[in-house]
Amino acid sequence: MRGKGKIERFFRTVRDQFLVELTEERAARIQDLSELNKLFTAWTETVYHVREHSETGQPPLARWEAGGPFPLPAGADLAEAFRWSEWRTVSKTALVSLHGNQYQVDPVLARRRVELVFDPFDLTVLFVRRNGKDAGTATPHHITRHSHPRARPEDPGSGDDAPRATGVDYIALIGEQHDRQTARPVNYRALMPAAGHGGAPACEQEQQGRDGHGAGEEDGRG
Repeated sequence: MRGKGKIERFFRTVRDQFLVELTEERAARIQDLSELNKLFTAWTETVYHVREHSETGQPPLARWEAGGPFPLPAGADLAEAFRWSEWRTVSKTALVSLHGNQYQVDPVLARRRVELVFDPFDLTVLFVRRNGKDAGTATPHHITRHSHPRARPEDPGSGDDAPRATGVDYIALIGEQHDRQTARPVNYRALMPAAGHGGAPACEQEQQGRDGHGAGEEDGRG
């Protein structure tokens, strides 16, 4: 279960600081998934990214920017990071059991202690390791369970220590603050040509075109 701890702290923070505000009454006023995503983005960028982390002592965004650019992990490495593992002893008939399932492994592993590495949501594929080295795969022999018994959504809890809504429309306030931070006023002066570069402003040239003549034509008639 090496990968579980890498992400559960973030999900707990989301639950305690963002989802707790989505009371039944507040959630009913969210029109669609797009609006929910917008509110979550606003909370992430306005609150989570700029608040000091209790362990690193830095805001997540500042820590990320200071360490970049970051290499992208290969797909196989990413899958490996989130696999779980358990230890079992192989039977004398080269069978190994995991949560009610039975698998056939290499006969050379009989009576030996091995590490079974797997995706907790798919117990039909098990990788076998012996002394930290690859020892092949475990072939399903008898399958009764397709996912690990602990591979389930996190229980939000319901005790006295469970987070509670603030009582104000916190999510809407964060959304408005995010909108103000991301708003960019239109620079109308940038639409006008600089002095000495291109003559009269575009609006003045357009007015002269509608009149059908310029200042020189008026002089000619005089």
